[in-house]
Amino acid sequence: MTAKPESPLAARPDAPDTTGPGDPRIDGIAPHVKEIIRILGLSPETDPNLTGTDRRVAKMYLEIFSGLDEGTRPNLTTFPNDEHYTSMVIEKEIPFYSMCAHHFVPFYGHGHIAYIPNERIVGLSKLPRLLDFFAKRPQLQERLTEQVAGVLEEELKPLGVMVVLEARHLCVEMRGVRKPGSVTVTSAIRGVFKQKAVREEFLDLLRRPGVI
Repeated sequence: MTAKPESPLAARPDAPDTTGPGDPRIDGIAPHVKEIIRILGLSPETDPNLTGTDRRVAKMYLEIFSGLDEGTRPNLTTFPNDEHYTSMVIEKEIPFYSMCAHHFVPFYGHGHIAYIPNERIVGLSKLPRLLDFFAKRPQLQERLTEQVAGVLEEELKPLGVMVVLEARHLCVEMRGVRKPGSVTVTSAIRGVFKQKAVREEFLDLLRRPGVI
């Protein structure tokens, strides 16, 4: 149903640094990271590969958990549904990356978001922004799915909303049960999507290969 997502473990030296160097939280987090490194029997003072790792990790946490920052929730730009469009609107194959709240390791995959408009429609760029916002925090996939659906239901008051997330969890693949390649699927359903025929239309459209 989905294209293979890029692994979050892939090195990305060109990724932009979105955390300001003067953020006081860096100084609060970094000493704790350095202490963890020492407890593991490593030497951040003598190993050149660990020089500055504590601050890099601190800055990384502030970046990937930026959804916790006040004022970062995206404004949902909506427009009057002047065309009286009452069929399904779907944005699928939306990549997302998040962190498991239980182990602080990544889970990642694709989201599929659908709604049937009532009086207002939403700018399409806001759907992936909304998913990213809720993903950038320690998360549960179940909660992430419900949060996206809940905001769309509250803000748009559509005839219905359905959100499906498919994700790989590194807490399942690289530790514990160690089952690489397993995929977790969650869904949140609102309004007319509770009707079997509407759900089946949505799922059928997800199964169709892209043409672009």
